[in-house]
Amino acid sequence: MPYSSPLLELPRVVAAPDNHPEAGVPWHWGDPFAEQRTAARSVAVVDRSHREFISVSGPDRLSWLHLVISQHVTGLPADSGTEALVLDTHGRVESHMVLAHTGETVHLDTDPGALATSALPKGGQQPLLGYLEAMKFWSQVDIRDTTAELALLTLLGPDADKILGVLDISLGDAPYSVTGFEGGFARRMPWPGRSSVDLAVPRSELFDWWTRITDAGARPTGSWTFDALRVESLHARVGVDTDDRTIPHEVNWIGSAAHVAKGCYRGQETVSKVHNVGRPPRQMVLLHLDGSPEITPETGDPVLLGEKTVGRVGSVIQHHELGPIALALLKRSAPTTEELLAGAEDRRIQATVDPDSVPAEKAAPGREAAARLRG
Repeated sequence: MPYSSPLLELPRVVAAPDNHPEAGVPWHWGDPFAEQRTAARSVAVVDRSHREFISVSGPDRLSWLHLVISQHVTGLPADSGTEALVLDTHGRVESHMVLAHTGETVHLDTDPGALATSALPKGGQQPLLGYLEAMKFWSQVDIRDTTAELALLTLLGPDADKILGVLDISLGDAPYSVTGFEGGFARRMPWPGRSSVDLAVPRSELFDWWTRITDAGARPTGSWTFDALRVESLHARVGVDTDDRTIPHEVNWIGSAAHVAKGCYRGQETVSKVHNVGRPPRQMVLLHLDGSPEITPETGDPVLLGEKTVGRVGSVIQHHELGPIALALLKRSAPTTEELLAGAEDRRIQATVDPDSVPAEKAAPGREAAARLRG
C-alpha cells in the first residue's frame, strides 16, 4: 500500500496532490510561503518519512560499497557521510542516495521506489535493495531494508543548531558530519538552502520526535518548502529533474555524488570520459516563469526556442521570493540569454534562464593534456 505518514492526521496539515512525487507526507501546513520564509530565516522542520533506508554493515561494508556506487568511499571516516549514485552501464543516472557512516553501519537513504537495472543477464529494472543484494557475491556484508526502523525529519534554516541543542545532539559543522544517538543519527547537509540537518529517528517514535522538535521552536512545514529551497539551490531529484538519458555531469552530481577518478563501478567509463575529454550534451538551469497566467508547465514538458525544442522541464514550484520557478535540462547549444517558452501547448508560458544558474565552462583535463603534448 502507498505510504501515509501518521503526521497527516494532525490539524491544519495539507497532503500533496495525488501522484505527486512527495505523496505520503505533508505538503504544507496552511501557509506555504510563510513556511518557506521561516525555513530561510529561522528554523522549520519537514516530514520526509517517505524516504527509504538501506543499512549496510559487516567488515567489507566500505570496500564493497566502493565497487557498486559512484562515490569514493573506501576511506569514508566514521561519523561522516556523502552522496552517491547508481548508474547503468552507459553512465545514466538510476538512483541517488545520501550516506551516513556511523556505529559500524553505512545507512543509505533514497527517494521512495528507487530502482536500478539488474546486473544479471535477464536485465530489467529492480528495486535498489534487490540490485545491491545481487551484487553482494562473496563480500562480508549484511544488507538490510531498514525503512521500517528509521524515518527522516529535516531541519531547515540558520537556527537549526538551536533545535539540536534542545535535543542534546552535538553535530560537527562540516557538511555531511554525522553523529549517532539512540535509535538513529543526525547528519548535516549542505543543501537545500544554507543550513540543513537530517534527523533519522526511530520510525516508531516519529510522532514523539516531531512533537519535541516543534515544541523546541521549529515551525512545521511541508515538502513544498523543501522542494522550493531545493530548486533554488539547483539540486536535482531523480525521476523529476532527470530522464532516462541523464548523466551526472548534467545535473551537478560530479564530485558531490560521482567520483571521476576511481574505477570499478558501473558507468564509470562514461563519467571519466565526459569529464576528461568531452562535455555533457545538456545542462541543468533555473528558469524564471511568467507568473501572470494562471498556468504553469509540468514535469516532462518541453522547453522551446521559437518552435524548436531545446530542453525538458523538471521540478516546477512556487517560491516565496522568486515566484514560479523550475529546473530544466537544456541542450548545451541552446542560448541562455534569449526568451524561451516552457510547457505543453495548453500550458505554455514565457521563461527566462537565471544567469547565475548557468554552469561555468570548464576545461576538460584530457583535452588540455593532449593540447600540451601537441605543443
